[in-house]
Amino acid sequence: MTDLLDLARDRANSFLKELPDRHVGPRATRDELVAALKVPLTDDGEDPAAVIDALVQGADRGLIACAGPRYFGFVIGGSLPVALAADWLTSAWDQNAGIYVTSPAASVVEDVAREWLLELFDLPRTASVGFVTGGQMANFTALAAARHGVLRRVGWNVEENGLTGAPPVHLVVSAASHITIHSSMRMLGFGTRALRKVDADEQGRMRADSLRELLRTLDGPVIVCAQAGNVNSGAVDPLRALAEIAHEHDAWLHVDGAFGLWGRATASKRALLDGCELADSWANDAHKWLNVPYDSGIVIVRDSASHRASMTVTAEYLEQTTGVERDNFEWAPEFSRRARGFPIYAALRALGRNGVAALIDGCCDRARQFADILSRDKRVSILNDIVLNQVLVRFGDSDELTREVITRVQREGTCWLAGTTWQGEAAMRISVSNWSTTAEDVEKSAAAILRMLEG
Repeated sequence: MTDLLDLARDRANSFLKELPDRHVGPRATRDELVAALKVPLTDDGEDPAAVIDALVQGADRGLIACAGPRYFGFVIGGSLPVALAADWLTSAWDQNAGIYVTSPAASVVEDVAREWLLELFDLPRTASVGFVTGGQMANFTALAAARHGVLRRVGWNVEENGLTGAPPVHLVVSAASHITIHSSMRMLGFGTRALRKVDADEQGRMRADSLRELLRTLDGPVIVCAQAGNVNSGAVDPLRALAEIAHEHDAWLHVDGAFGLWGRATASKRALLDGCELADSWANDAHKWLNVPYDSGIVIVRDSASHRASMTVTAEYLEQTTGVERDNFEWAPEFSRRARGFPIYAALRALGRNGVAALIDGCCDRARQFADILSRDKRVSILNDIVLNQVLVRFGDSDELTREVITRVQREGTCWLAGTTWQGEAAMRISVSNWSTTAEDVEKSAAAILRMLEG
């Protein structure tokens, strides 16, 4: 075991050391990867060390350097060294974080991390927190709690009775909402056809006047989904105004803050999320901007009773607690799962308040730097207000040229970024989310983008 773990450590260290200079995109086709990795499954197995080496060699050219400093394709953070180390320990400890008795340490760590997160986000300290797989399940879990909460108010127990025969729930979303809101509604049995869309402005922010006008026409339970951090522009909905309007109509307000919620942890961005604390639930994805490994979603619910009722189950064979001990599964859709609270705990403890703020501010500064450098070229247009870590870029007045530049940049390998469609036009989307991205990385990447614009 020791020799095998040492081998894995050495191979991992080699990968991490080359990240700053690595070609960011893939360097192999699917056929080449299949040829390297697809072998007949043997009857008796293979030597474990040989398997690890074969995996490393076969996968290497198909790996994306998304953990490195010049990956800007999606809102994907890297892994802080302390979070990666804690994640390795999490796998080695192999704890089942479902209930207190299967891992008291995992339970206590998630309880402590809950308190730290509520403090950093300055959200109600009595709110409940669940640790889930990612932003998708954070939205799903929050909206399950919302479903319970609004139906309970009209006397319907959705967990026992289901949705058949239930009072109809009005589902209100922004025209610019993230697709995970839509898929969450599907999984919750509502379907996407029932969604009522509210107009968004030119930056992708829900319009408060349009929400007020729509809610006047609705009667019965209502769930409103707002957004903190548009996936394209980074824009934040006018949360205070939306919260006041929603609560005038006794609606549940959910905030999808997959990455933007971290703006609450820094003084420079806090005003952008004014009123966020008035919502009823929040979703966040710690791998995006806390820079912990994947499998690190966070769901927060003001009404912990609705949260717990929507998730928990009982069985005679479970040793559930009745005291202060936390049974983690009561706040998340899963029972058996890895103890995902350990890396979040380690990252928060190592960074502290100032470190978290510096991480967020640093990425936002680098986004502004990107926009400043690229906009000096008259052929480049910056399409959004740079409020967080997102930059939308267009080349000339041509969808074709913009998409071609994106393709050239991806192939060239200095950095990697993705394309999107914004206000009906093709755009390059730059997302700065990595703790290790420096001003020099941005200069190098911007220079490569402009070279690819030359052809």
